[in-house]
Amino acid sequence: MELLVVIIIILVLFGGSRLPEIGKGLGKTINNFKRGMSRPKETDIKAKEDREKRD
Repeated sequence: MELLVVIIIILVLFGGSRLPEIGKGLGKTINNFKRGMSRPKETDIKAKEDREKRD
């Protein structure tokens, strides 16, 4: 029931024509976030390179 109320409020605020754009933008944001979280940190890469140089 609460989900239905939230969907109706979103429809009223943004209108039906803008919802696909909002959904597409949200999907891209989530994908970019996931991709960023799965990449190794730059400091980790530098540390690994330094260790390899020493060996």
